[in-house]
Amino acid sequence: MKPTADVATRPHSGYRHEAFFFANDEEFLAAAAPFVRAGAEAGEPTLVALGPTRLELLREAVGTEGGDVLFVDMTTVGANPARLLPTLRGFLDEAGVDPDTASTRPVRCLGEPIWPGRRPAEVVECQLHEALLNMAVEPDAPVWLRCSYDVGSLPVDVTETARHSHPVLVDGTGLRGSPSYEGLHHVQTLLRSPLPEPAGAVRELRFAGDGLQAVRALLRHAAASTELPEPRIADLELAVHEVARNSLSHGGGGGQLRVWAAPDALVCEIADSGRIDDPLVGRLAPDPLADQGRGLWLAHHLADLVQIRNTATGTTIRISTWR
Repeated sequence: MKPTADVATRPHSGYRHEAFFFANDEEFLAAAAPFVRAGAEAGEPTLVALGPTRLELLREAVGTEGGDVLFVDMTTVGANPARLLPTLRGFLDEAGVDPDTASTRPVRCLGEPIWPGRRPAEVVECQLHEALLNMAVEPDAPVWLRCSYDVGSLPVDVTETARHSHPVLVDGTGLRGSPSYEGLHHVQTLLRSPLPEPAGAVRELRFAGDGLQAVRALLRHAAASTELPEPRIADLELAVHEVARNSLSHGGGGGQLRVWAAPDALVCEIADSGRIDDPLVGRLAPDPLADQGRGLWLAHHLADLVQIRNTATGTTIRISTWR
């Protein structure tokens, strides 16, 4: 059953964040193509971020003439989920939209942050990203985000979690509010969810004061047994250095480093007694005059995945580089 045209074409004057459920390519195109066409016809800049196969299907269905539509490969821009929000902010900036205020020029975005085959840790961080989107744009800003979920291929728990982070649901029957939507509460739930413990051997180090050199030495020693190329080791080393330096400055003067080799990654984790009050820290470009945020921003752009969790004793930050 195809969604009604009203779902895709009616105008919007405020922020809309929708989960779009489809079971196959036919259902996807039945809703996605009218959504993109309507934006183009209305003169609304539209960002389409999908995997390569669906990206080409949609491009062929709607064409690129007569509208301001940007097609990007989600497997590239969204490989690290924490980089999705900067991509969105960059698009809004190019379109002349301030996400913190109302604007006279609405925009649309169609994305697919979770696709079949993503690593479990990436899926969890995509779910956090989806929840954070409800904080990242003000209600009055005319930004229409439609997040696609392939219910024919994704696990049921993934699509169920989407109902908690999206206030509006779209499927073959039309559009409706999500009775499971939890807003900020869902963000806090995800940030408090413990990360899985490593299965293999773990190297540990407590550091304080001038301990950054020891932190880097331990990481180098662990990386020597992997097949990571030198440039990737150097990026991971710098990311860990920045997070450890934050522990010295804002996390109680020190912390604990753990390093281990997972089957698909070299993983470093730093725990300290500090608290991160802003869930968006590190996901948006830091204020040049601010004394916080630069370390996590760099870590997100140097490593393949950064996971931040609040614990009973402080904060844990896990940094992964895929092998």
